[in-house]
Amino acid sequence: MKSIFSMLAAIAVSASVFAQSADEVIGKHIEAIGGKDNWKKINTMKSEAMLNVQGADVSLTMYQVHNKANKQQISVMNMEGYTIITQEAGWSFMPFMGQTAPEAMTADQLALSKEDLDIQGELLDYKAKGHTAEFLGKEDVDGTDCFKLKFIRKSGSESSYLIDAKTYYILRRVSKIKANGQESDLIVNFSNYQKLPEGIVIPMTMENSMLPAPITFSKVEVNPTIDNAIFEVKK
Repeated sequence: MKSIFSMLAAIAVSASVFAQSADEVIGKHIEAIGGKDNWKKINTMKSEAMLNVQGADVSLTMYQVHNKANKQQISVMNMEGYTIITQEAGWSFMPFMGQTAPEAMTADQLALSKEDLDIQGELLDYKAKGHTAEFLGKEDVDGTDCFKLKFIRKSGSESSYLIDAKTYYILRRVSKIKANGQESDLIVNFSNYQKLPEGIVIPMTMENSMLPAPITFSKVEVNPTIDNAIFEVKK
């Protein structure tokens, strides 16, 4: 019986250490990217970016309202397309891909996209939001020693965060996604971190495994006025 109780005690202590380690890593990450107070002030953002796809320049303008709406306006080959995400619905219009009218997103697409409506970052106050995090040790990411966290959202969706052990910046996020009934990994790499005048630090380059080229941001505005009409779908 003593052995059993000792083993259970060891398991409990181990679980406590992992929980504390996850909180410690997340806490240092939040401080590294500008601190909780600065991020809590962020309610809207407007970002401009470019990517090159098979020799064609694609410009991207993103409008974000915290926990409410997100619009990505895409310009390529003199054609304008967009995606719009709100808490209620998601729409896409891609004329350069043959679409002639906006199309509603599938339930899986909407569920994945809605997770990005939290522009203050899902790791900030993650417990209060109903998410959980588990420390999984360390892992190498392209030669960089990283802490690995397993992150489970309130919705049940799951991601792994790889956080640089020196800078505490997120280098990679690997998310489990469902498409056409199949589960796969969506990998996003983050780099080129820069500090904005508002005191927050953000990655200016993102590589998404679902996109053929990296996205490089050239301009980011914090807390601009954004007209809600921009999120209306014109059918």
